[in-house]
Amino acid sequence: MNNGLKFGLWFLGGLIVGAVGTAAASRGKLDFKPLATDLISRGIDVKDALLTKVEALKEDVEDLTAEARMASEKRKSTKDATEA
Repeated sequence: MNNGLKFGLWFLGGLIVGAVGTAAASRGKLDFKPLATDLISRGIDVKDALLTKVEALKEDVEDLTAEARMASEKRKSTKDATEA
């Protein structure tokens, strides 16, 4: 399936979902507040989980950088000692 057809189907699906939501809202059978509250709370949970993962990754990269700097300094000092 090429990208144009795939994007077209997603667009058509979005239009259908939007039309159904608009029809339900106009009839008053759909209460948006609990739905919006649940959606926002789940979004906050996802954000918190992602931030936790990013923080852990950041700490790992900082540790690797510190170890690489120590190895580089050790190599330089060894090189300087052998030249002297």
